[in-house]
Formats: sequence, C-alpha cells, structure tokens
Amino acid sequence: MNRIGFDSELYLKEQSAYILDRMKKAGGKLYLECGGKLLYDLHAKRVLPGFDMKAKMRVFQSFGKNLDIIICINSADIERRKMRSDFGITYEGDVFKMIDDFAAWGITADKVVITRYSGEENATKFGDMLSRRGIKVFFHKPILGYPENLDYVVSDSGFGSNPYIPTEKGVVIVTAPGPGSGKLATCLSEVYHEYKMGSRASYAKFETFPVWNLPIDHPVNIAYEAATADLGDYNEIDHFYVSATGQIAVNYNRDIQAFPVLKKILDKISSGGLVYNSPTDMGVNRLGFAITDDAVVRKAANQEIIRRYFISECEYAQGMTGRETVLRARAIMEKSGLSTSDRPVVQPALDALRDAVSRGINRGGITCAAAMSLPGSSDEQTEPVIVTGHNSELMHASSAVVFNALKSLAGIDRKIELIPRHVLDSITAMKSTLKEKGISLNLDEALICLAMSATINPYAKDALACLPRLKGSECHLSHIPSAGDASGLRKLGINVTSEPKFPQPNINNIH
Repeated sequence: MNRIGFDSELYLKEQSAYILDRMKKAGGKLYLECGGKLLYDLHAKRVLPGFDMKAKMRVFQSFGKNLDIIICINSADIERRKMRSDFGITYEGDVFKMIDDFAAWGITADKVVITRYSGEENATKFGDMLSRRGIKVFFHKPILGYPENLDYVVSDSGFGSNPYIPTEKGVVIVTAPGPGSGKLATCLSEVYHEYKMGSRASYAKFETFPVWNLPIDHPVNIAYEAATADLGDYNEIDHFYVSATGQIAVNYNRDIQAFPVLKKILDKISSGGLVYNSPTDMGVNRLGFAITDDAVVRKAANQEIIRRYFISECEYAQGMTGRETVLRARAIMEKSGLSTSDRPVVQPALDALRDAVSRGINRGGITCAAAMSLPGSSDEQTEPVIVTGHNSELMHASSAVVFNALKSLAGIDRKIELIPRHVLDSITAMKSTLKEKGISLNLDEALICLAMSATINPYAKDALACLPRLKGSECHLSHIPSAGDASGLRKLGINVTSEPKFPQPNINNIH
C-alpha cells in the first residue's frame, strides 16, 4: 500500500525546463492556462503514488518574480454554489483559498475575472466582496458565437469587448477553481489585447490529465474521464499530432474539437514565435516521463475509477449532479473491467452492516457501519488488513472505525476505552440538553475528545500518535457521512467512498 510509482523531483525538473523553453520560443509574454489543482491535487496524488501535491506551486515559484496570476471563476458556478468535493468548499471559497495559497509561497495573486457574466446578483456581490479585500476584479461577458464565429470573436466586439487585465510579467498563469471556468477565453482575450497594443504574446497550456504519452486505455487516463464524468469529457487520439509527427498522442475531446478554430484564432492574434500543429503541441505536460512503476500507478488509478463512481452516486442522491453523470461513471468503470467489489473495503463495510443489524444494533432507527484498510501492509501481502466499526449510542460509525484502526496500529486491545466513559456521558448529556438531533459523537468531535484524553490516558496518547499513519488509507461507509464525519475523514487524509444512502430512517434511499 505504500509503494511509490511516481518521481516528483524528476517531474519538477522536467516541467520547469519545458515551460522555460516555451517562454523563450514565445519571445514575449506567455499566457499559460493551468487547469487542475495548484495545491493539494488529491486526484493526482491518488492516481500517481509519490506525486507531490505542491509540485505545481514549486514550478511556479521557480519563475521567481517573472510571474503574474489571473484567477477565473464562472458566474454560473457562483450562482449554483458549486462545490469542490475534496475540500468541501464552494468555488468562491476556493478563490480566496488560492489567493492565500499563492501568498504563502511568496506569489501575489490579486487579479480575478468573473467570466460569462450577465449581471447575476450573486456574482456581482462576490465581485464586491473581492474588491473590498483589495483584489482587482474584472467581468467578462459571454461572446456571441464563441469560438466558432471567428470574425466576430476576434474583433473589438468580441475579445475586444472584454476589459484588458493589466499584467507586467513574462509568464501569466491563468487558473481557476475547476473546469469550465473560462480560462481559455480569458487567455485569448488577453492575447488579443496584447496584439492590438503591438506587444508580443502567445498561449500555452499547463497540462496534467490526460497524459498524452500514455495509452488511451491506461487507467490513469481513464481515471481522468471518471473524474470529469459530469462534464462529459472523454479521451481521444490526437489525430492532428499523428498527422504532424507520425506518433500517437492522447488528448481529450473538447481540446481536439476546438483546435482548428483555436489555431485560426492564435494564428491571427499571436505575435510570439510559437506555432502549433496539434492540441498536444499546445500542452506542457511531462507527467508521463516521471512514472517509475507502471504497475503501482495502474492499480492506484483503477481504485480512483471506482471511487469516482461511488462519488457520482452519492452526489446524485444529494441532488448535486444528474443521473447521466452516474450512468457515465458506471460505464467508465465497467469499460475498465472493474466493479465495486474490486474496492477491498466495500464488502467488509456491507458485511459489518449486516452483522450489526443481525445483532439488533439500532440507534434511533439507524444502523451504520464502516470499513478501513490499514497502512503499512507488506508488498507480499495479497489482502490488506481491514478493520470495521458500527454506530452506537456514543459514536458514529466513522468515529468507531477510526478508533478501531488506531487501536490496531498502536497494539491496543479493542475493549480498552480511549475516552473515559464519564467524559462521553458528559458530552452526550450536553448535546441532549441542547436538543441536538444526534447525541453520539461524529468524527470531528471524537478526535477532539481523543486529544483531550491523551493528556491523562496513555492509551489515548499512543492512539493519537498513530493518526498521521492513517493518511492515504481507504475507507467505505454504509451511508453518506454527516458533515462532521466528512470533515474529520478529510482532515485525516483518508480516501472515502460511501453507499448512496442517507442514515436518516425516514428518508427514502436512492439505489
């Protein structure tokens, strides 16, 4: 479970050098579209064991003071309060987080563009909120016929109608909280304005997935399809690259479909020294060159494909996505020859649930269970070590399984209480007095109690010391976790999936 399949230092060296080369060839300002996550790219870390989640920021930092940042956010994502599921925050919240993250690395990010803006109330309020914090805010409206209506788009009525975002540095990173945020249109608008001002500027794309020099059916590339099931993206052979070089390269449908128009736009407005013959040429992606153990990476990516299916089912149950996303995620999983039973923690969680039900464990009409695989299994061990837990009058199932995992790692007998009973009784009594709906401890609450108990209980102290070892563990729940459970699991860095069922007994579960 701890084997490494990716060399982050090699990737950092390759990617930085390749971008610097692209800058020199541009001969002026380079607008570099950057998708994916800048920090804490959990998807990349899950599918590429060994990937440094800070790699992109380290690449940016290597440019020193020759770097400008533009952050894009789609007004529609503001209106519907779109969430980043990995952090449990909205896209607006992630904009603030990105600004803070850049600042922590000594990089100023003080320019935000709200794209596809048509006067939406929440988008206007968000712009005001940013302005009050000293952020320069720009609004880009939808361009009629973008990008196909070339004569209109590449004119003062098209790109020219967008306000120019002043930048001074040689490399301008254009990034966003997620896909569909208008990064490409922003880059092209900026290049158009530079062209009109007589400045040399060009465009390139900081790529991560799909990985162009891996096979189209490689699990890493299929996992990208699964991760973007809600967008309907899919991988294709870049036939433009094949025609130009005679070699196979993988890209995704939207880039390939848009390339002919995009090339015409860039040929008209780009005054740099870059000429592109394919969408793959536009990309800067050395990810595939840093894979050191293909078998490890394939195994990790297959697990991500299954995770994404479970996530889509739960998001559908919560009204966060449509049924077509679930069907697409399921089709991707089945195309890979995988099923939910290939995720080792799924069946133990369901078995634990059945066992709890058979023993009459029922708290407020609810029976829940969870299973977690423990880290540190040897390479020779074919089956991971898995612990289980169920809800009780004192703890949620997530709390129980984490505590059982900690006991196993610390060599503590499962019968030993880590939190004194009188402390638990006092907390549950308080929650009852406050008339909280559930009085048992969610994981966030249980972890706080564990930390407090560690000052007086040596067993709790030993268990607390094992918390970092849970990072990267796999967990499956018989139900959609509560906010407190989801928060605690996220803080511990545990990869979680769950059945698309609500723990409330009076809500019809969606199957």
